[in-house]
Amino acid sequence: MSAVIPRLQMKGICKSFPGVQALCDVGFDAEAGQIHALAGENGAGKSTLMKILTGALRKDAGEILLQGQPASVDSPRRAQLLGISMVQQELTLIPYLTVGQNIFLGREPGWHLPGVVDQKRLYEQARAELDKLGISVDARALVADLSLAQRQMVEVAKALSQKAQVIALDEPTSSLTERETETLFGLMRALKAQGVTLIFISHRLEELFEVADVVTVLRDGQGVGTARVQDVTPADVVRMMVGRELGDMYPKASTPGSEVVLRAQGLRRGKDLRGVDLELRRGEVLGLAGLVGAGRTFVARALFGADPVESGEIWLEGRPVRMRSPEEAIRRGIGFVPEDRKSQALFLALAVRINLAIRQLQRVSHFGLLDFSALDRLAGSYVQRLGIRTPSLLQRVRNLSGGNQQKVVIARWLTIQPKVLILDEPTRGIDVGTKAEIHALIDELAKQGVAILMISSELPEILGISDRVLVMHEGQVVAEFARGQATQDAIMHAATGGGNRVS
Repeated sequence: MSAVIPRLQMKGICKSFPGVQALCDVGFDAEAGQIHALAGENGAGKSTLMKILTGALRKDAGEILLQGQPASVDSPRRAQLLGISMVQQELTLIPYLTVGQNIFLGREPGWHLPGVVDQKRLYEQARAELDKLGISVDARALVADLSLAQRQMVEVAKALSQKAQVIALDEPTSSLTERETETLFGLMRALKAQGVTLIFISHRLEELFEVADVVTVLRDGQGVGTARVQDVTPADVVRMMVGRELGDMYPKASTPGSEVVLRAQGLRRGKDLRGVDLELRRGEVLGLAGLVGAGRTFVARALFGADPVESGEIWLEGRPVRMRSPEEAIRRGIGFVPEDRKSQALFLALAVRINLAIRQLQRVSHFGLLDFSALDRLAGSYVQRLGIRTPSLLQRVRNLSGGNQQKVVIARWLTIQPKVLILDEPTRGIDVGTKAEIHALIDELAKQGVAILMISSELPEILGISDRVLVMHEGQVVAEFARGQATQDAIMHAATGGGNRVS
């Protein structure tokens, strides 16, 4: 009996960038009707490997085979013709086109005249693709008006609409709610049953073990091993990913003080904020939980002066303040790590050293001219402190992995020695090893007396790091739990409008 030929084989793939060997002799096989997971820390090479598979990058060496036959995948269009599609980690939607136009971009259904789009049929077909995922988004809505989670689901719908036989999904759940994630997993299982091959990348190991059949682990651009999911444990995969025992994922040595550093009362802004009260103490990690759209990010932006409020008061160290702008908040010692680091926090075309020290350029300048030696000393000290992996301080920050980009953003705020640090989804799209490092850093900052407000959609993270947890629902704080009293069930009950429990 002849052996089954895998639908997809990647063999001996190599890829290098200036100063970085991204992939070296990497490969794996994926069969028809299989969900094949790729695991590894940020920078391990997973996304690079998928970009080569889908024609977004050219490989330096190696080969790709489909059904045992060599395939030349030299462009995204060629990949599409070969039946290969991808849901990108960094969304590729065009903001000022509609949802339907984005889903069928370049594949618009035609009318009787050449070049004329059948708009009615386009939106009917787009609605059908959205319905498959249970997405309640208007196909005629502009993508710019959608939330990050909604955009993620539209990206998934776009890939699935291409009816590919190989679909790569790079962190597709990073901005999805638990319910949206379950909907996506149900669709993935249905596609698997139809014989589609799915390549699934996620930093959430529990997701890999829930939905994947096989896992291939990469580390530092090399393949470490492949195993059937049923034959390994999460601890086994972590050891393969990081090359060491990880230790405690949620270290907690800090003890909050009693002094209230930041207090907000009655913050209101339309339906987004409906009378929000909170107190944040020195050395405390206050977790802010809730479903997407509950208003958590609006609270963070209001405290940082990024969005005006209609009414309400804010006190900092016992004194009333008005946060008219982020610049004013920064002057008062408040830092803010936003949810979307690429569009809201980083200057992607600039070097690591500039991104990191942007708030301290006056400190490393003389008579209006940068002192590059002083700049490098400042930036280098934080690169070392946070373990930022970069070949050089001159490396453009866009070339760093997601985890290292996030460390650059956090390091920037550490340079101002903040009194208050607001973290909005600080570990979104970050590997397990870097997550542990960021958790340890949060605890260390709290021990130093920094007051930290942390928003997270990952309940284990909220429970593991926070001293107290506030839960929001429809623009209001509906529950408060002390450390040790909160459970995932209790938080979800409150987050879904199951009743108030604010002490």
